[in-house]
Amino acid sequence: MALAVATGAGLLTACTSAGPPAAPTPPAPSPSAQSPSGAKDTDPAGPLNVYAHIGVGMMNPKWAQDPLRIYVPNSLSDTVTEINPETHKIIRTFAVGGQPNHITPNWNGSVLWVNNTDGYSLTPINPKTGLPGRPVPVADPYNLYFTPDGKYALVMAELLARIDFRNPRTMALRYSMPVPCAGVNHMDFTANGHYAVASCEFSAKLLWINIRKRKVVKTITLGMPMGAPVPAPGPGYSMPQDVRLSANGKIFYVADMAANGIWLIDARRFKVIRFIHTGAGTHGFMVGRNGKYLYISNRFEGSISVLNMATNKLVHSWRIPGGGSPDMGGITPNGKVMWWSGRYNGVVYAMSTSNGRLLAEIPVGSGPHGLCVFPQPGRYSLGHTGNFR
Repeated sequence: MALAVATGAGLLTACTSAGPPAAPTPPAPSPSAQSPSGAKDTDPAGPLNVYAHIGVGMMNPKWAQDPLRIYVPNSLSDTVTEINPETHKIIRTFAVGGQPNHITPNWNGSVLWVNNTDGYSLTPINPKTGLPGRPVPVADPYNLYFTPDGKYALVMAELLARIDFRNPRTMALRYSMPVPCAGVNHMDFTANGHYAVASCEFSAKLLWINIRKRKVVKTITLGMPMGAPVPAPGPGYSMPQDVRLSANGKIFYVADMAANGIWLIDARRFKVIRFIHTGAGTHGFMVGRNGKYLYISNRFEGSISVLNMATNKLVHSWRIPGGGSPDMGGITPNGKVMWWSGRYNGVVYAMSTSNGRLLAEIPVGSGPHGLCVFPQPGRYSLGHTGNFR
């Protein structure tokens, strides 16, 4: 933990020229949409599975021919490292703006955006070539999301305490929504896209956002707030991080790096259901290819927990040999390998999704953060490091 403190401002955020992409074409609305939280994403006769379109072999034709690469933002080196996941070899490393925190596939997969938080810019990467383009000026881009209809890009302007609704093609500002909290950084959307839950790491709060009205309508306080990514001084502290909707659309899972586990939040009533302890420094999520398992990183203890989303029970806990600091990442299209950035170790980890075995540990730059695996199956990207539906 000394490293987390010693690296200063670069880790205070806990999670802390190519042409513009083509304008997105929103998907057709579901004829069985329910309010406020449940539009069906499967056959009307079958159960809801919001991840029904991210299975093996369900690659969107728009990006199916793009080469599979691991894109790593090195937040303390101000660089991006690209890795070939088949050979485990580094292809290239290039400079970007100050403190790149996440690499985000845009809604239609035509560009990957490097979120240069201190650089006040987004650097586009062409996923067909892996080459960067000219940065686009954007205020405080800590994290980046897209509304499910593709209408807006949502920049999580953490230090400015606002969420900026932007043109998803040009990133021109359309509307700024102030938020009643400090450290807004991660979010996910209800099944029909009408609402979203956002986490505020420095206020220990969750926000319930009406996307259509661009308004925060409710808040939840999970505990006592903290101001830096260090182990909590005792029980009762909260530092919410990643957010992900359950496959059945009924629950939002929220990682809590201070409480060392995940909160289950009712996706209809926006109320706490219960808390599940996973491990020290719970931070990031990945959803398995069949929508059954949620993979959870415990950054301070170097472990991965696996939750069965149907039963909401933990089924595995896997430690990285020799320790580590798994943070954010993604799963390969075949569903067999999960890639995590090692935030405090200057490496990335490739691990088996079936038994947690460490397959590779590859040195990269300093402070690797929001790692992106691209391409991945799905119809469209909701942002972050690759939340596809």
